[in-house]
Amino acid sequence: MALPVELRSVSQTWTYYQGEWRDGNTPILGPRTHGAWLGSMVFDGARAFEGVTPDLDLHLARVNHSAAVMLLEPSVTGDRWRELVADGLRRFARDAQLYIRPMYWAEEGIGGGVRFEPSSTNWCLTIYEAPMPAPRGGAVTLSPFRRPGAEVAPTGAKASCHYANGSRALFEAAKRGFDNCLMCDMLGNVAEFANSNAFLVKDGVVFTPAPNGTFLNGVTRQRVIGLLRADGVEVVETTLAYADFLGADEIFSTGNFQKVAPISRIDDRELKAGPIYKRARSLYWDFAHSRTPMRAAS
Repeated sequence: MALPVELRSVSQTWTYYQGEWRDGNTPILGPRTHGAWLGSMVFDGARAFEGVTPDLDLHLARVNHSAAVMLLEPSVTGDRWRELVADGLRRFARDAQLYIRPMYWAEEGIGGGVRFEPSSTNWCLTIYEAPMPAPRGGAVTLSPFRRPGAEVAPTGAKASCHYANGSRALFEAAKRGFDNCLMCDMLGNVAEFANSNAFLVKDGVVFTPAPNGTFLNGVTRQRVIGLLRADGVEVVETTLAYADFLGADEIFSTGNFQKVAPISRIDDRELKAGPIYKRARSLYWDFAHSRTPMRAAS
């Protein structure tokens, strides 16, 4: 049963929409908005934590790219996005842990509505409190659900329509006692976790699925690969089977919400947060804190 509206917990939220900042979780998508009804929404997510906003510009650029892939008309420049983010961050405590979410969607459809009108593209920027999860580890398994190819879904965009499949994969895994799951592409090769990119370690070498158009080549994924390679760790992007993960010495994930997180169990096999994972997380934290704080930059 869903909680009554008055009992739902919504963290502090500010949304810039139609020229003004709006306090709270104010609805901005009506019942006939194409983004709510037929899924033309694209978004991205950046992090502000411990006074830093790592790779913010890459996330802001990607939301515009995603909009273009979806045939929307992105109208906000990178400089304007960044200016709005800086303005929004000032509305929170300096040490707040925040999620930064720029979004585009279509308002109107043509005829029956399935084909939207690109010139009706609308947008907003939402910033809200979202504590960084502690890296406690989690149990994973193989999902029966798969990632689609570019022929059947707009896989080149960070689009809301992709996330329903990830959500049902997480629900199915949870029913079997797991926190997350690995999802394969249509050929049966591992693509990623249901909500993050996947890495394994074997004999000191890091392996990760090669981007093949079935999942997003994440900003944090690319950053961690670059940091590890610069630190002398061999990272191989290749085709991987579930059996490769079953035999791994370490498994970890990368994603914007939690950044770098360990996996502590795959099926019935226990794993430890190993030295390569710890190195990757440490390297990322050092990188993040070498960036100029967003408030200072503004």
